[in-house]
Amino acid sequence: MQIDDTLLNKLEKLSALQISDEKREEVKKQLSEIVSFVDILNELDLSSDEAVVSSIKGGTPLREDESRPSDVIDTILKYAPSREGHFFAVPKIIE
Repeated sequence: MQIDDTLLNKLEKLSALQISDEKREEVKKQLSEIVSFVDILNELDLSSDEAVVSSIKGGTPLREDESRPSDVIDTILKYAPSREGHFFAVPKIIE
């Protein structure tokens, strides 16, 4: 498929972009290369392959959602310049 000025004008309207006159030939060349690559991909025989819509089917094993005790808050607050309970203490900026 060749990209011509008519198709490029339609693409400009659809994408709400404006391509400058200096760049039009370069953009047409790049779009033609992309379409040619996709045409090559269309030649692949994928009739024996099943489409994958999720990786969960036989894929990622899930673990039980269990709560566990953690001392992350205390570890992080250990390095805070000032703290109140389990929070960072900062200067009041709104009266």
